[in-house]
Amino acid sequence: MPLILMTGIPSSGKTTRTLKLKSYFEDELKSAVHVVSENILFQKAGIDKNTLFLDSSKEKEIRGLIKAETQRLIGRESVVIIDAGNYIKGYRYELYCMSKSSKTTQCTIQCETSADTARQWNEGRGDDTYSQDVFDALIMRYEAPDSRNRWDSPLFLVLPSDGLPLEQIQSALFDRKAPPPNQSTQCAPLSSTNFLYDLDRVTQDIVSAILSAQKLGLEGEIKLPGYQGCVLIPDISSLTPSKLARLRRQFLAYTKLHPTNDVTKLAPLFVQFLNTSLQ
Repeated sequence: MPLILMTGIPSSGKTTRTLKLKSYFEDELKSAVHVVSENILFQKAGIDKNTLFLDSSKEKEIRGLIKAETQRLIGRESVVIIDAGNYIKGYRYELYCMSKSSKTTQCTIQCETSADTARQWNEGRGDDTYSQDVFDALIMRYEAPDSRNRWDSPLFLVLPSDGLPLEQIQSALFDRKAPPPNQSTQCAPLSSTNFLYDLDRVTQDIVSAILSAQKLGLEGEIKLPGYQGCVLIPDISSLTPSKLARLRRQFLAYTKLHPTNDVTKLAPLFVQFLNTSLQ
C-alpha cells in the first residue's frame, strides 16, 4: 500500500499534518495507517534529539531505523506515513527506490513554513524544543523537494494557512498505478550472466576511478576515464572506501530488481545515483 513522505524544516507542522492524514485514511479506508515517527524512535532509543542532530553517525543510525521500519511495513494492506524531517534528497531517493521496488505508489508532502514562524512554534514546544544551534543547523541543511525530481513527485506543498488537500492526496496514491519500469529500469532476465558481470564490472571500475582521483587530490568535477559523459559532481575528499562500497551495494540491489536492457546505461545511472546520494 502507499507511502506518504512528510518533509519540512523543524517545527513546521509535520506531526500535526501526519495525525490529520492518519485520521482521514483510517476513516476512508477502514484499515490501519502506520506512522513511522522520528520522534518516537528518538524516545525508544533514549536519545535526546538535540544531541543526535549534532552527531552525524547517530543521525545516520536513526535514518537507518526509519528506513528499516518502513521497509517492514510497506506493501501491506495499509498506508505508511514517515513523520520525519527527511531533509536529505539522497535519502528521499533511497525511500523512493524502496517504494518503487515494492510496487507501491508514493507522494511527498512538504510543510512549507517560514523560519520565523517555525521558530515561534519551536519555542512553544516546552521540553521538546530544538536548541537554537540545532534548529538553525537543520534549516541550513534542508534540501527542499522539487516536483521535477521523480522521487519527490507527486509533491504537495502545504502552507500553515492551508488545509490538507486530502482528496487530491488520496487520488495521487490510489487512482494511479505504481511507477512502471522506465527505459532505464526495464526488466531484463537476471539469469543473464553477462548483465550481472557488466553490472559488477562497471560499478567496480567507477569506484576504483573515484578512489584513484581521491589519492591524486583531484577537486571539482571528476570525469571518469572510459565513461564519456559521466561526471562526478560532489566533493570526494572526505569519501571513504566503506561509504563508496555501501552506496555501490545499494545501487546493485536496486538495479538487480530493475535491470536495464542497455548495459551502456549502467555507468550513467550509477554516477547519477552517486551524485544524488553524495550531495
